[in-house]
Amino acid sequence: MAIPITVLDCDLLLYGRGHRTLDRFKLDDVTDEYLMSMYGFPRQFIYYLVELLGASLSRPTQRSRAISPETQILAALGFYTSGSFQTRMGDAIGISQASMSRCVANVTEALVERATQFIRFPADEASVQALKDEFYGLAGMPGVIGVVDCIHVAIKAPNAEDLSYVNRKGLHSLNCLMVCDIRGALMTVETNWPGSLQDYAVLQQSSLSSHFEAGIHKDSWLLGDSSFSLRTWLMTPLHIPETPAEYRYNMAHSATHSVIEKTFRTLCSRFRCLDGSKGALQYSPEKSSHIILACCVLHNISLEHGMDVWSSPMTGPMEQPPEEEYEHMESLDLEADRIRQELMLTHFS
Repeated sequence: MAIPITVLDCDLLLYGRGHRTLDRFKLDDVTDEYLMSMYGFPRQFIYYLVELLGASLSRPTQRSRAISPETQILAALGFYTSGSFQTRMGDAIGISQASMSRCVANVTEALVERATQFIRFPADEASVQALKDEFYGLAGMPGVIGVVDCIHVAIKAPNAEDLSYVNRKGLHSLNCLMVCDIRGALMTVETNWPGSLQDYAVLQQSSLSSHFEAGIHKDSWLLGDSSFSLRTWLMTPLHIPETPAEYRYNMAHSATHSVIEKTFRTLCSRFRCLDGSKGALQYSPEKSSHIILACCVLHNISLEHGMDVWSSPMTGPMEQPPEEEYEHMESLDLEADRIRQELMLTHFS
């Protein structure tokens, strides 16, 4: 005897016929404290995202009962900040776990589409000079317009044969290159690099490197740690400082570079889907890359809206390889070495 089977159509729930939407959850029905505890962001910020992404999330079709942009955004924020498709999260907003997954995909793509709107280097001379002044005021390091580093985000194994995503710890990951300013705002984010690539190789192949090699930012540089090679536009610490000037340079470098380390901790504590506490991202490398980028966009939007990104609860050091595991990159660029020596002589002697 044939047994009737009911199949729930997630697309039916998500897109719907006409303009009717599922509105089981109302922002006005809950407290600010509830929104912060469940979704990690205040009410007005969520309203702003609805306005920003609403058109992308409201795609009319011939189906019925579409999930509203507001609910889709809450589903995505719940995942980004908790790292889990827990049933209670879907229950809280009245959708299934499968629908939650589709909501996360839609919101992620909508944020990625707007990445260049919120993640960018300043183009005008006054803004670049402001970056230099702010970094100089932090620890006395002149000419700095950003600090650069890489962070690994764990992902599921793409397949048994592909070892390109296996990092130095034997885990599958994406190695993400980022540059931030003194506030922790991200100015460059590249999230697509496989975990087997070391930091210097990621930078060497990056769009960031091409941008600076073109000489767009003259008399300016980024700061990177010893996992990178010294370049005319990238100042690294001295491996073995000997003179007082070299020690002072290294101390100023370390104090300035710590901004991006703090930014990474903030990203991972606010967006728990990135920190591995609930396991690796269970997506393909491409989709995982987009989720990471979406979280970075939200990070910058929150800064633009005056949110204190440093106030996110820190959960301890990130699971990053210890500094001593990195092979110190000796300088092969004589001009870069000359610029660093002149920098130490002029400002740290």
